[in-house]
Amino acid sequence: MVEKKSGSHKDRARAASAKKAALGEDIDLSAYVSSTDEQPYQSDPSTLPAKTREQMLGAGVILDDPSQRSGTFIQMDNAPLHSSVRQEGIEVMAVGDALDKYDWLSDYWWQAVAVDTDKYTASVELSQHSGYFIRSLPGHKTDYPVQACLYLSKARLAQNVHNIIIAEEDSELHIITGCTTASDEEAGLHLGVSEFYIKRGARVTFTMIHNWNAETAVRPRTAVIVEEDGLFLSNYVLMKPVRSLQMYPSVTCAGENAAVRFNSILVAAAGSSLDAGSRVILNAREARTEIVSRAITTGGDITARGYIEGNAPDVKGHLECRGLILGGKGTIYAIPELKGTLAGIDLSHEAAVGKIAEEEVEYLMARGLTRDEATATIVRGFLRVDIEGLPPFLAAELQRAVEASERDIM
Repeated sequence: MVEKKSGSHKDRARAASAKKAALGEDIDLSAYVSSTDEQPYQSDPSTLPAKTREQMLGAGVILDDPSQRSGTFIQMDNAPLHSSVRQEGIEVMAVGDALDKYDWLSDYWWQAVAVDTDKYTASVELSQHSGYFIRSLPGHKTDYPVQACLYLSKARLAQNVHNIIIAEEDSELHIITGCTTASDEEAGLHLGVSEFYIKRGARVTFTMIHNWNAETAVRPRTAVIVEEDGLFLSNYVLMKPVRSLQMYPSVTCAGENAAVRFNSILVAAAGSSLDAGSRVILNAREARTEIVSRAITTGGDITARGYIEGNAPDVKGHLECRGLILGGKGTIYAIPELKGTLAGIDLSHEAAVGKIAEEEVEYLMARGLTRDEATATIVRGFLRVDIEGLPPFLAAELQRAVEASERDIM
């Protein structure tokens, strides 16, 4: 009887663990405030306090030399602080201003993301405080990335944003979005809805660098629609502590030969809980996708998801998830999923979770490195993800973000 009861208890524990992995942490929205003081508009964001600029730089946002950016948008708490454009054919502004300017924009509002997806999307609709609108006009291409920063400065604030990104036909957009906080200790909540519309032959590279603190909860809700011959390339980097992250961007390839690539680098420090992944639906002939993630835990918990669904002839998809456990208390839970609904599709996945092999450390030590140096070299190689089609200046930005955080990992 005791043995049977013990087994039942283990089954219940496993079921509870699976349910938690499926749902993520439930955030009490009433624990946060949404009102904040009005922020004066900054025509020159380089005059912001040095500490603020430093925090934003850690998230890939450059304010001291705007010549390296095609446009800039900054939101502090729940108010737009700055927007500007340095290139013809590119539009950057607060989404409220864009809705006032363009009657047709309402046709895109809540079309990719459903407003009733969950309580977080509903909260954004009921308590939305701006967000950004970025658009490339037909045939125009960004010379440098457009940058957007969503900055939390007030303690216990719920930042609610709704972003719209449109790449018109045969245009090209490179976007760096950096999210960060003023305080290293105060709690905060970020709720961000982002809707991407990538028209025929357009290309969007979206690089997101999160630099939150250990008390921030983050709930992005993102959906993308890619038309014929369009490309969506997403790069996500989170190497700093965060209390709780739950994100599962979804892309629908709606046109023939549409392509999607996701590249993610996740590091979970002790106390961090990350539930992150990507979902791609291949609904058109010869659409293709690749999802690649690298996950490291130094004491936190990671649920790494990936889902590819093939619903049209000659589609291809590959999912790769690799996890590395540094230390003894963190966990990585990899959930790769594939769904095919007809013959003639090509979907595959691979997942691996483990520790640094001792023989690799010893090999490097035999060549003169200390144990710490050898471990750091292996970790650095693990985090290096070759991203096809990434412009050199974006590759450099991404590598800089990774290198800036390597010391914290070790």
